[in-house]
Amino acid sequence: MAFTVALPLSPALAEQHNKPELAALTFKMAGDELRSRIVVMFDREPNVETHLLERPHRLIVDLPEASFGFDKESLEPRGLISEVRYGLIAQKRSRLILNAKGPFRVEKLEVVKNESSAGYRMVIDIVASSDREFAQLLADQKVTTSSLPSEKDGESPAISDTLGSSHQFTVMIDPGHGGIDSGAESTSGTLEKNVTLAFGRELRDELMKNKNINVLLTREDDTFLRLGERVRLARQHETDLFISLHADTIRHKDIRGATVYTLSDKASDDVAKAMAERENNSDASAGIYSEEAPVVHDILMELTQRETHSFSLNFADGLVKSLQGEVNLINNPHRFAGFQVLRAPDVPSVLVEIGYLSNKDDEKLLKDATWRKRAVERISHAVDKYYTLRNNVQAQP
Repeated sequence: MAFTVALPLSPALAEQHNKPELAALTFKMAGDELRSRIVVMFDREPNVETHLLERPHRLIVDLPEASFGFDKESLEPRGLISEVRYGLIAQKRSRLILNAKGPFRVEKLEVVKNESSAGYRMVIDIVASSDREFAQLLADQKVTTSSLPSEKDGESPAISDTLGSSHQFTVMIDPGHGGIDSGAESTSGTLEKNVTLAFGRELRDELMKNKNINVLLTREDDTFLRLGERVRLARQHETDLFISLHADTIRHKDIRGATVYTLSDKASDDVAKAMAERENNSDASAGIYSEEAPVVHDILMELTQRETHSFSLNFADGLVKSLQGEVNLINNPHRFAGFQVLRAPDVPSVLVEIGYLSNKDDEKLLKDATWRKRAVERISHAVDKYYTLRNNVQAQP
């Protein structure tokens, strides 16, 4: 499957050489780190060719020589796109370059005539993907476009080198908050971002004792990450399990204990609803606001989400059982709400409230090395059991 796209010339395009240069009138972007849409308006139908490049991940859009009337503000980084460049690339040829924050795939690229005004629009939908998928797209593109004599039977000698070895079971630990977003703060000044990072590092070290598991952190220092960026990283690395760590504060200071959350459009209770609203507001708290991503209804995506949700529930139940009797739990410890950080459609995900900084007893435990060691061992035990389950499922015919 290649992403070099050449749209056929229409009769109108055949006369294009006799007309003034193409005018690219406006540029618009919308979406988030998982899915973005780019719309470019033209005065007439353009002949478009595209291809992918890496380091950094880029979509190259080649056009006939064009004049660009883009508004500077419309080119500011947004969603998956980190930089937009354009200009003349050769005689009679212009180029639009879209730099992405990570690997992606082009879900749709079309040029259509405007219904209610003159001109045409190019619509590009891109979706965050994994390093492996992007490497395969590059390899497919090379097979399609290369004329090297060493290529035989449609295979490229670079494919195996590009894709590397088979995927290793991967757990991504997500220490909540960071940087300008400190998260919750106890009455004594303990910051949630520091608690989650310390706990995340210790959990990583414990999980790495299992040589069959690859362990990653979304952040390893005091860095701010948008919620969508955390989810994008999980998808980039084909994560098999995503664990987001938090230590919130709530109005009811007597409530304490660990809680395991899974994703749901409807919250299980008022505490879960309030917590999801606070966590989903993390980007806005840092002064960053997102546009809604394009909505896509796809039966295959729905099936993927159902399977992912089933695995998330399975791990959450196993984690609660592993913690019981060893780590203090809130009443009804498996709860659910609409957490944005859990919304990767193909990554089983849970959010673990390891304790409440609004409760002095929980705060004391969170700062106690002996308690943290016991807690990370119990979480690691649950991950090991989940790893075995997934291996058994994948081994079934």
